Amino acid sequence: MKPVGLLSDFVNLIYPNCCEVCGTPLGLRERVMCSGCRYKLPRTGYWSQKENPVAQIFWGRVPVETACALFFMSKGSPYRKLLHKLKYANKPHIGVTLGQLLGNELDKAAAYSDVELIVPVPLHPKRERKRGYNQSEKIAAGIGMATGKPVRTDVIFRRQYNETQTKKTREERWSNVAEIFAVHPHAAALIAGKHILLVDDVLTTGSTVEACAATMLNAAACRVSVVTVAVAK
Repeated sequence: MKPVGLLSDFVNLIYPNCCEVCGTPLGLRERVMCSGCRYKLPRTGYWSQKENPVAQIFWGRVPVETACALFFMSKGSPYRKLLHKLKYANKPHIGVTLGQLLGNELDKAAAYSDVELIVPVPLHPKRERKRGYNQSEKIAAGIGMATGKPVRTDVIFRRQYNETQTKKTREERWSNVAEIFAVHPHAAALIAGKHILLVDDVLTTGSTVEACAATMLNAAACRVSVVTVAVAK
């Protein structure tokens, strides 16, 4: 009987895992992206700058400590495939891997050194059942693996189902998410006095994350920082 590792290598020779960006077969130690695409990932570097352009999105809107994203997502970029496959192609491992990449950067950044809890932006149960998982939870799991910080999925929840944000303006996005989040009754004491890392997949106008952060800040005297794997450019 073949060892599991040898069997896996044999299967990969016939049905190779391919880079989710460029489609080339992955090497034995490569995950999600080939080394070339990982090297070319358009990283923002914002985790090392507390007052960066992503953090500035929230200025005057909600008092977050800081915010950053792993990479820029511009129109026509091949890296957009990563977020599309994560959300719509049943590939949760992409979220975990991207979360680990982001977590590796956060683990070296002073602004995030005192984070105590990682909280993913929740999906409504109806949408989560349809998708099979919450992509933000997968990203948060990867960040937790890289940083050793605990992930809590029982802090905040969506109390109503809202329409997709994809084609909405900034004003429409805000009215679509305002007051749809709530903190679980037991969680106010859990987050009180702590620095919370709020995690989402992609940042466009910031309306969803703003609503989540405001909900937690209104429920308890905590501090909130925001991270996403991508930011629209």
